Amino acid sequence: MASEAPDPRQRLAAVTLDEDSIGRGNPDQEHERAIAIYDILESNTFRVANNDGGPYGLSLGLVENKLSFAISTADGQPVMTHLLSLTPFRGVIRDYEMICDSYFKAIRTASPSQIEAIDMGRRGVHNEASELLRQRLEGKVEIDHDTARRLFTLIFALHWKG
Repeated sequence: MASEAPDPRQRLAAVTLDEDSIGRGNPDQEHERAIAIYDILESNTFRVANNDGGPYGLSLGLVENKLSFAISTADGQPVMTHLLSLTPFRGVIRDYEMICDSYFKAIRTASPSQIEAIDMGRRGVHNEASELLRQRLEGKVEIDHDTARRLFTLIFALHWKG
């Protein structure tokens, strides 16, 4: 039985960062952010609850220490803004940062099996963060697992110290 093709309207067509609230990063940070946005746009599933007006544009910004998801139609018509508290993400971002640091150190000196073990841990924390993101957006925005992973990568790149 063939699977049904995804609705082409249920996706992000554009992702931007509000530089006024987020600020620009150093060249490495800007590179990581650009890669994360490219990966999101390459493949994603994104649907605003009770709205069939996609594809969507997403502008991420910071409002009072919350991540602002300003969602519009692809032609710029506002759909909704959702403020996402970053407090629940602090621990997982800290864990992810530590394990990524360990991974980058390990690829220089560790054995392949040690690198693989660290990478498995990194993927596990990434999956945990992605699931948390999906839960926190539940009822507002529906995203699949892979899109949640890509969005978390971008959120992490906004915090990355470089």
